[in-house]
Amino acid sequence: MDLPVMPPVSPMLAKSVKEIPDTGHVEPKWDGFRTIVFKDGDEIELGSRNEKPMTRYFPELIEALRANLPERCVVDGEIIIARGGRLDFEALQQRIHPAESRVRLLAAETPASFVGFDLLAAGSDDLMPRPFSERRARLVDALAEASDPIFATPATGDLDLARDWFTRFEGAGLDGVVAKPLDGAYLPEKRAMFKIKHERTADCVVAGYRWHKSGPIVGSLLLGLYGDDGRLHHVGVAASFSMARRASLVEELAPLVAGEGDAHPWGDWAGEAAQQGTRMPGAVSRWNAGKNLSFVPLRPELVVEVAYDHMEGERFRHTAQFRRWRPDRTPESCTYAQLESPDGLDLAEILPLGPSAG
Repeated sequence: MDLPVMPPVSPMLAKSVKEIPDTGHVEPKWDGFRTIVFKDGDEIELGSRNEKPMTRYFPELIEALRANLPERCVVDGEIIIARGGRLDFEALQQRIHPAESRVRLLAAETPASFVGFDLLAAGSDDLMPRPFSERRARLVDALAEASDPIFATPATGDLDLARDWFTRFEGAGLDGVVAKPLDGAYLPEKRAMFKIKHERTADCVVAGYRWHKSGPIVGSLLLGLYGDDGRLHHVGVAASFSMARRASLVEELAPLVAGEGDAHPWGDWAGEAAQQGTRMPGAVSRWNAGKNLSFVPLRPELVVEVAYDHMEGERFRHTAQFRRWRPDRTPESCTYAQLESPDGLDLAEILPLGPSAG
């Protein structure tokens, strides 16, 4: 492979803001795996946000990228999976699997798509120092003849339309919009773009915590909500604490630590049968198989209010943010019914996806 921009490349990042700035360019915020595609003839490499190659996990995209991208190019974008007319991040996570046979099976059952939103190199030209307006125009031109499952992301310079997208597109599983300055160069690892995400709050039961990687302090609180089945389902974690606060939480939570003989709603999290029925907090990490996901169980008596952006199935898509303790709430009142559900929108209204995405 011989390109003007060679792997690995750390992607340019975005900082969170409350309102959509009028930068002249706004596009949907895709909820997938950030990926930079390097293509030199038939050679293709997929680089991830942490610069690790992901090529082996998406074999179905390789031929599609060969057929739809220019002969020599570097494209920044997102790998997504759509099912039932919306983005499915859980299906995407399943692809990070060590067994090639499993990856190929899932590639056939839940094929991925690639949405490009920046062009870092074309032919022998390094475009990273060029303004985004030029890179965007050349990306649109490069992907003008591309077809499913390769797309150029929709974009608008109309601020009112961008606000409409921010509201409506959530119904298809998108979690916000991204605004980009038209005169900006491509700056790896720099937060030179702006992301605007939804934020909501929910009252959750604290049913355990994990230790921090640096030592005997709280790493994250394990959050639960009661389902219609009356069981406490693991919905995510809250981890927005200072180091001093993490240390003090150990003492504060000590009276709630479940004893050896105490029943706990997630006491059998390691059992395969239990994992099939109730959301448990001990699933193996697909990104780091050696990561210790065991936890300190707490009696489910404490309620916390957290902020979250959106749900992925029955879980918070990202780490929730601690807001306050809720001593006025009973654990049993913390159910899924309190969560806001955005109006549904078929993803095909945003991207011309084929029938395999339905």
